[in-house]
Amino acid sequence: MTKAHEDAKLEDLMAAMDVVDTLRHDQTVVARELDQAGRRERLLARLKEMYLAQGIEVPNHVLKEGIRALEEERFKYTPVAPSWKTKLAHIWVSRKRWSKPIGFLGVLGSVFSGYYYINDVLPERQIRSELPQQISATTNSIIAVAKSQDIVAQSMDRKRYADSLLEQQEYTGAQEVLTELELVQERLSQTYSMRVVSRQNESSGVWRIPPGETGGRNFYLIVEAIDSMSKVIELTVFNEENNTSEKVGQWGLRVSEETFYQVAADKQDDGVIQNNLVGKKNRGELEPQYSIATTGGTITQW
Repeated sequence: MTKAHEDAKLEDLMAAMDVVDTLRHDQTVVARELDQAGRRERLLARLKEMYLAQGIEVPNHVLKEGIRALEEERFKYTPVAPSWKTKLAHIWVSRKRWSKPIGFLGVLGSVFSGYYYINDVLPERQIRSELPQQISATTNSIIAVAKSQDIVAQSMDRKRYADSLLEQQEYTGAQEVLTELELVQERLSQTYSMRVVSRQNESSGVWRIPPGETGGRNFYLIVEAIDSMSKVIELTVFNEENNTSEKVGQWGLRVSEETFYQVAADKQDDGVIQNNLVGKKNRGELEPQYSIATTGGTITQW
């Protein structure tokens, strides 16, 4: 086949495609001329007129080929049926659109993961690894300073319990036991005196009606702790009215009604309580030694 013949074939094919395109855009002509047998020639003539009106001369065999192609639905694009292969192809083609956001999210996830590892995982691991040593050191400190064998025995029991929790990897429970031991250690190391507050415009005592009771009163002297330099220090004190503990500089010490009014009379004399020392806390002991009659009950709010 010569090159000229090939070019002619290509031109005919392109012309036929143009004819099909023209027919598709003028569906009224197609519907009118092709819906009845024997009218193909009229459609052929109409097409020839349309092209001649545009100054284009199209051979009859090309027009016929175009009409036949339209009937056979050649040169018509039919979408590929959806499948996992087509979906995968669409994802790959559109990768430039989604790859950057996905990449950014990946980087962001790595940043947060690293932050969590550094700020949460590593410190938590360090705390767990140090727990056994801290529990042992705190217990040994209690044993060294405690003056009571009962305190020593109780602390050893708590340590053994904490060790069993560590063996079971119950780190939260072991941490709670360590907190208890540290509180005992802190109290044993404290040394202070207790005195009734005796300053102007400050209460030296209060009475309270116990929660849930309609009769009877509880009497409290307002006291504070001072160190060897007469400086007021804060202590963690248990409130018997609401069963909570808090760190305070003053608290109420429960005494008898008789003791309460004796101190009140002493203050009313000249505004000063002469015998304001009511107890002393020595190192190695958990509780202070009181110089007045008291139940040891305390409150932190009044």
